[in-house]
Amino acid sequence: MWTTFGLALAMMLVLEGLLPLAAPAAWREMFRKVAELSDGQIRFFGLASVLAGLLLAAIVA
Repeated sequence: MWTTFGLALAMMLVLEGLLPLAAPAAWREMFRKVAELSDGQIRFFGLASVLAGLLLAAIVA
């Protein structure tokens, strides 16, 4: 189980690092726009991300 979790975490870090590696200006602009969102909008995106992750985990498992 810990091996799978470690591999999933490693893959997440690789995917998270691709945009700042390939296009740092676009990455900075994206974070500038996210910082301007309201708390409710950020929470909605967080909830959508959690639900998408749970759905994907249910499909894969």
